[in-house]
Amino acid sequence: MQTQGLNLFIVDDNKIMVETMKQYLQSRFGRDINISTFNNGESCLAKVDKDTNIVILDYHMEGKNGLEVLKSIKTINPNTEVIMLSSNENMALAVETFRAGATDYVIKGANSWAKISKLINHIVTAPIRLLVDEFGVSKFMAIFLLTFVIMGIVVFSALRIMK
Repeated sequence: MQTQGLNLFIVDDNKIMVETMKQYLQSRFGRDINISTFNNGESCLAKVDKDTNIVILDYHMEGKNGLEVLKSIKTINPNTEVIMLSSNENMALAVETFRAGATDYVIKGANSWAKISKLINHIVTAPIRLLVDEFGVSKFMAIFLLTFVIMGIVVFSALRIMK
């Protein structure tokens, strides 16, 4: 039985950048991340659903711009983490994307991929940090508890399917 990994979308009209980022993130996170790529906002929106975890979204694209796509994503699934990626350093634009629900605003450049990787890692490890910070358990115990809960869910699901 294969468990479902994290669903991540990369949306940018630069096809070379999209493929290179996909390869970079797959090398960093392995098989635990399912990456889908899109060259425009409309094709991305057609696939966004309740299982979409993270979207890396370029601001400047043909058709709908990143802000319009961000608002639509948040309407479809308010829990989707959206990382805006733009070459525009305008702070007013960044603030506007945060108000629309963006998790972060990354300016394209030499360190942008490392920052995106760090943000994804931060999102993925949020449940562990919550247990450590809120309940004072050790990081090892938090990982053990979450693994135990996930395994329980997998076994329960398998038993229901086998009926």
